[in-house]
Amino acid sequence: MLAAPLLLLLLFVPVRPSSAAQLPNQGQAKDVPIATNGQPFPWDRMRLPKTVYPLHYDLTIHPNLTTLDFTGVARILLDVHEDTSMVVLHAKQMQVSNVLLLAPEGVRPLRVLEYPPFHQLALLSDSVLTKGRRYEVQLEFAANLSDSFHGFYKSSYRTKNGEVRVLASTQFEATFARGAFPCFDEPAFKANFTIRIIREPRHISISNMPKLKTVELPGDLLEDHFDTTVKMSTYLVAYIVSDFLSVSKTTQHGVKISVYAVPEKIDQTAFALDAAVKLLDFYDDYFDIPYPLPKQDLAAIPDFQSGAMENWGLTTYRETGLLFDPNKSSASDKLGLVKVIAHELAHQWFGNLVTMEWWNDLWLNEGFAKFMEYISLDITYPELQVDDFFLGKCFEAMEVDSLSSSHPVSTHVENPTQIQEMFDDVSYDKGACILNMLRDFLTPEAFEIGIIRYLKRYSYQNTVNSHLWESLTNICNSDDLDEGRIKHKEFCSKQSIQSGASKWFSGDELDVRAIMDTWTLQEGFPLVTVEVRGREVRLSQERYLKTDDPSLTEGFLWQIPLTYMTSASNTIHRFLLKTKTDVLYLPEKVDWVKFNVDMSGYYMVHYAGEGWNSIIKLLQHNHTALTSNDRASLIQNVFQLVSVGKVRLDTALELSLYLSRETEIMAVTQGFGELVPLYKLMEKRDMAALENQMKGYIVDLFRGLIDRQEWTDSGSVSERVLRSYLLLFGCVRNYPPCVTKATQLFNKWRESDGNMSLPVDVTMAVFVIGARTPEGWDFLFEKYRSSLQMSVKSRLKSAMAVTPLQDKLKWMMEQSLHGEVMKTQDLPDVIVSVSRNPRGYKLAWDFFRANWHTLIKKFDLGSHTISYMVTGVTSQYSTREMLIEVRSFFGSLTEETGSEMRCIRQAYETIEDNIRWMDTNLPLLQGWLDKRSRRDVHEDL
Repeated sequence: MLAAPLLLLLLFVPVRPSSAAQLPNQGQAKDVPIATNGQPFPWDRMRLPKTVYPLHYDLTIHPNLTTLDFTGVARILLDVHEDTSMVVLHAKQMQVSNVLLLAPEGVRPLRVLEYPPFHQLALLSDSVLTKGRRYEVQLEFAANLSDSFHGFYKSSYRTKNGEVRVLASTQFEATFARGAFPCFDEPAFKANFTIRIIREPRHISISNMPKLKTVELPGDLLEDHFDTTVKMSTYLVAYIVSDFLSVSKTTQHGVKISVYAVPEKIDQTAFALDAAVKLLDFYDDYFDIPYPLPKQDLAAIPDFQSGAMENWGLTTYRETGLLFDPNKSSASDKLGLVKVIAHELAHQWFGNLVTMEWWNDLWLNEGFAKFMEYISLDITYPELQVDDFFLGKCFEAMEVDSLSSSHPVSTHVENPTQIQEMFDDVSYDKGACILNMLRDFLTPEAFEIGIIRYLKRYSYQNTVNSHLWESLTNICNSDDLDEGRIKHKEFCSKQSIQSGASKWFSGDELDVRAIMDTWTLQEGFPLVTVEVRGREVRLSQERYLKTDDPSLTEGFLWQIPLTYMTSASNTIHRFLLKTKTDVLYLPEKVDWVKFNVDMSGYYMVHYAGEGWNSIIKLLQHNHTALTSNDRASLIQNVFQLVSVGKVRLDTALELSLYLSRETEIMAVTQGFGELVPLYKLMEKRDMAALENQMKGYIVDLFRGLIDRQEWTDSGSVSERVLRSYLLLFGCVRNYPPCVTKATQLFNKWRESDGNMSLPVDVTMAVFVIGARTPEGWDFLFEKYRSSLQMSVKSRLKSAMAVTPLQDKLKWMMEQSLHGEVMKTQDLPDVIVSVSRNPRGYKLAWDFFRANWHTLIKKFDLGSHTISYMVTGVTSQYSTREMLIEVRSFFGSLTEETGSEMRCIRQAYETIEDNIRWMDTNLPLLQGWLDKRSRRDVHEDL
């Protein structure tokens, strides 16, 4: 599953990534659990017993899109692993009736007990179900279509003529299949599924597998019969009943790909269809395992909470994640769309074919899918320059991983809220970044052989962390190679994995598990301090942590694959740091040394002694001696080290001066990412003079680059994304040349009633200027309401949230909550955007508090969406008064309404860190800016 795309509103700074909430361990009922009928419930654990396993589900589902409910029958074939007289499985908020045991001796009813706190049913038999035998149970069930975004839920859309049409779709990850049919709703209970859907003739139905036939039923109904699935987990089951249309193509390997969308938007599906064909063919070859299903459908759902979902054979997406208009969509829209498709199709192998045994290892699914986005697109779409954007994911992960409330990549979880919380930047982005580090460590060839070995060895099974590490160890001593491809055999004939690792260190046998356990089983990441004394390089490691409690950094040790280069040579040197301190010796004295080359490692570096001064000198005189990624990592490292008191703010600001000559997207955006938050913190305090001085400094720094931007759609993807970013920033910061040009374009566009074709890359800048007046805002809203282009709607919505008009901001939040004119799925983005707006942050906080109970019901406790809102709304507060207010509100909640969520602890920590930063650094900032303006005046004279 892919988290929903966050707004690229640079001016409001990347939101501190959300992480997840944590309730106390509820794995076991505190007392004897009592069923709804008052009798003792015979099972007291959150996790299901392992006495019986499902082998096959026969499911018939009949949704009624008029009454918005559904009925169904589930027949489940069971394999008994231990003698038992009960079957415990999941069902949530549904009426279950007529439960039968279909045994060889005949059919008999089962007694049913229900325990809602754990979403469990117990089916009790009068006779023992015998180990080694198979039985069938049959359950009839009924429920309402969910009005949230999970389970079997209602979605709707409005046609051009204003008619509202309803459809029903599924979202079962992580624990929501149990709300659609009774099942063993844990990933290790894999089974085959045969699905039938009953529908009206005006609709179609689609599911994981191709449709075999349609049968006519009484009452003018049709029943679609689908082929039986491969063996898979319940969270991957999917079905949709709708009036969608589709377009199709076939891959080189003979798999039929179809894209489904609402009829009026089917003409926006061509690009996604081509991308899906290209990417499925790529993965088929790369993994050396044929895609096991005959078809792959991609469906654009009008109401969708996350970004997309990898259901096997039927991936589902937000409309913005799948629909593309070449004339109206931007370069970043194109990049975003292929990344989402690449992510979900990677899951067809990582996650679907090989599935983590339990949600504590969710990163085995999500970290890999996030990582494979970049591997696949680098090869299939080289023109998108996807490498320019990977580093940003590691910076986002570090933002949350630097808090004491972070969690290990692999974390113990029990209940659904804790499970939901795993879908965060640690599982996705940190997971991807440590895989990237491991790939660099082992060499890309060895890494590829190892992961193919892992997929082949564990196909249709469930895995834990150690299975992956074993598959990546001693890859050339493996029987699996006999089945491998020629290039793998060639690689292994040239060198064993040992020689592949000898570039790091010699001697010990390479122990992948020992290294990687230090990255997955403990939270946080290391800060490596480097001090050069002549030819001697002293190294030490500690946990990087934004806290004023030093005891929290003790006891952490990583095995760190260090890379470094020096002024004396372009060669990348490698060293595995396994101890707290160590010493390296250089062949000669050097002017500078740069560790973590291209930031391929998930760690920060502090250059002690004269280290930072030598790097600042290098950047000022010859910044291109280092790669763009190296420069971006230096910017990130130096400003983050200010937060923990390792570097003075004026040192970081001196380094930032080089940015006036920077042109590469990663380094420029990281410059913004470190500097813009400083004035965002001031916007929440009454300090306009310093705030404006800081804003002026940033505009001056990038003035030359902004002035060089053309108001067109020319250039590479990275150049185009950077142009959108810079012109938007210039307009928001009232840089006169930007404001003048954007005003002219907005007026012309408005006079043409929106028919004039604006260059796509500049539309955000133009819309933001237009949204400043009531008339301009109303015109943008009218265009939002009538547009069928999802990317255009998204940009209009973003621009409208930047308006200084408070009544409009309030209205937008209310309308998004209501969900008719503006979709409720967009409410989180609207709230966070308004909270980033200096005229709106109080409105967003008040709205957020007032509607908390509605939000947690709609978006689900512990979800990435809730945590995105919690951190997004609060992450720029920097006063003790706001900390008290935030603590007061969240402290008033109960455990059932979210008081124990991890994201709330992260919000407290972030505000405390902001207060500490302001108290320590405001005088330094004031002094540096004053000194600089005096220096500028002196230079002008």
